[in-house]
Amino acid sequence: INVVCTDLKTTKLAVHSFQNFRFLLPFRCPGWHSSQVCMHRSSCYRWRCRCLCRLTPECVPSMMFQDDGSASWRKRKKHFFILSNSGKPIYSRYGDEHRLAGFSATLQAIVSFVENSGDHIKFVRAGKHQIVFLVKGPIYLVCISCTEETFEGLRGQLELMYGQMLLILTKSVNRCFEKNPKFDMAPLLGGTDAVFLSLIRAFSWNPATFLHAYTCLPLAQATRQAASAVLQDIADSGVLFALLMCDHKVISLVGAQKATLHPDDILLLANFILSSESFRTSESFSPICLPRYNPMAFLYAYVHFFDENTYLTLLTPRSDAFFDLKDSRARIQDVLLKSNVLLEVQRSLHENVLRVEDVPIDPTSQSTSAPAQSSQGLNSQPLSSDEAIGGPAGLWHFIYKSVYLDQYVSSEFALPIKNPKQQKRLYKAYQKVYASMHDKATGPHKTQFRRTEDYVMLSWITQDFELYAAFSPLADKTQAIKICNRVCQWIRDLEDRVFIYGESTIAW
Repeated sequence: INVVCTDLKTTKLAVHSFQNFRFLLPFRCPGWHSSQVCMHRSSCYRWRCRCLCRLTPECVPSMMFQDDGSASWRKRKKHFFILSNSGKPIYSRYGDEHRLAGFSATLQAIVSFVENSGDHIKFVRAGKHQIVFLVKGPIYLVCISCTEETFEGLRGQLELMYGQMLLILTKSVNRCFEKNPKFDMAPLLGGTDAVFLSLIRAFSWNPATFLHAYTCLPLAQATRQAASAVLQDIADSGVLFALLMCDHKVISLVGAQKATLHPDDILLLANFILSSESFRTSESFSPICLPRYNPMAFLYAYVHFFDENTYLTLLTPRSDAFFDLKDSRARIQDVLLKSNVLLEVQRSLHENVLRVEDVPIDPTSQSTSAPAQSSQGLNSQPLSSDEAIGGPAGLWHFIYKSVYLDQYVSSEFALPIKNPKQQKRLYKAYQKVYASMHDKATGPHKTQFRRTEDYVMLSWITQDFELYAAFSPLADKTQAIKICNRVCQWIRDLEDRVFIYGESTIAW
């Protein structure tokens, strides 16, 4: 069992009680050169792994009464915990928080032991399991995983979990712990399990969780401009941000002058809205916090769904703005209907998708307005028109991120990546490649070609964009490079449809 800290070279062994097992944990940091880890009186405690991707009403009651003594609880592949610095449980992905009080106390004891030694714990490796810690003042967040995800990826997920908690409570909750170290925060998050579960599921399917970028619904430029124009026409309502979204995709975004909305805030806000059934049934006015914008203060979100997928969110600092925003929404809805924006949105959901089969392979199809390939293209020969894309040795999927815009676009899943298990495995591969490309210890890297038994992964980072592409494991390296060049050119030709350029401002 390796416990990796920040600076500490060696630390005494400590005994921690965990159910009927006792662990003696050796603490060391990455700079410790010895590969041998001394273990005494340690017992082997293993979790059998089973992944639960979606909750069903039938399984919720049984899960609610699980604890660390339940065999079904130990079988889970990935656990998330939030607890206080006094060891009080706040949230657990599986099981009842109160039944896990002893387990939470053990996690708190590990953190406290390391901190009392003048260090900060980062993660623990125990066999196939990795236990990642994130300490945020009086709040501890822990992930226990045997999914082979990277430390950086799991820590990023804990950061988003913390951000989701701040969106509901703000960072001012720390004052409660300053007044009372034994403060029980769990009741403040009552009824928000669905929000956290939705975010945890997004870690397996939404690239925004590791790219820190948002994606836009593909639309004609005129349609998007019409949507932006009507959102800008609400200056007299004191709106700080106005978002028109379709599920987790942005249709239009406008903000007050000098106010910017971070992609992580968009992700957490959309997750909060889409996972709360009350927002869908009626227009709502709710206090929320944007942790990247201002973690200490509440804004007020007016939310209204135009249909099952499309919704409007107006953010204001005014707590008495409900009726003003209600009137603004009515005007916005009227214009969106008359200009057929909502109709185009529904059409785009089914028609305007990027398919790897549609990537142009004819070099003459290159747009005259696009930047020259020679300026930053990968080393390759021109792709001939008779070389096929897709198939057993072709392109299966890609993700393209605009670095300047903090936006990304991805292709639809094609054969053979059709079922959820295969898609989930591919996203984990993307996360590993992303972490490797941005590794501060060995990188960052500009290009990477990785072949496994499942995929060929090709990554390419420039000042302007990042590209992550998955090919058949039989794909030729030269052909993969040619196809990546073609994908980048294709996205440049479509950028007016798939990206939002020049975020609009509200003048008030």
